[in-house]
Amino acid sequence: MQTWKNCRRTLTGWGEWAVENEMKIYPSKIKAIRFTRARVKDPLNHSLMGTLIPEASSCKYLGIILGSDLSWADQVNYTVKKAWKALHFTVRIQKMGNSNTKSLAYMSLVRPILEYGAACWDPYREGQISVLDRVQKKAAKFAHHKNSPNWETLASRRKLSRKCALFKAYSGERAWKAIGDRLERPHYLSRVDHGRKIRSRRQRTVIGKYSFVNRTIQNWNQLPAEVLGILPCKPITFKKRVRKVIIELN
Repeated sequence: MQTWKNCRRTLTGWGEWAVENEMKIYPSKIKAIRFTRARVKDPLNHSLMGTLIPEASSCKYLGIILGSDLSWADQVNYTVKKAWKALHFTVRIQKMGNSNTKSLAYMSLVRPILEYGAACWDPYREGQISVLDRVQKKAAKFAHHKNSPNWETLASRRKLSRKCALFKAYSGERAWKAIGDRLERPHYLSRVDHGRKIRSRRQRTVIGKYSFVNRTIQNWNQLPAEVLGILPCKPITFKKRVRKVIIELN
């Protein structure tokens, strides 16, 4: 990780490069954020081209809100608020539609919002899980006039997404290679373990324990051997295998 001095040096280099190449940079649109749970009072005081970069407690990157305290609370609140707006819009335009049309509208316009990037920010707190589920329950009542239609729960869909994402890391896909390179085999295997078990890592904090990788490793190790038996395979094939196991268990 770069030190603060190296960060300032890099920012200075960017400013000089922009001037040399006649590229306009707007420092007012840039935010400085410090990812830590420690109580740090000293400001960052980063500047670019003579302009102080404002410090923020969170930032949005590729549609995902990253909090400085490593919490996903802001992302969950943002997702719920956006999903409610989309659902209210869907209700207004589909008042006279039948149940199938209303269900299709929800699954096309609202559910993708609830699941965007959810493999990384899947919440573990009951309060955050319930506020997400409340949106789907409202949609179910609108479409089928009951709270529990034959829909997959959002929690189970997020769990499946996490498993598929870890599969991509395990398979060494380019975008997931950095995570895949850090996965290690366990020191021993019991009789009930499959041969592709991943070693769990001890964590000192709750956030570390419920992070995407550490949380999903436990789900991965609990998968039946036949799901992981024939690798490599395409992600869609792996997803079908896992979904089949979930259906059989239910």
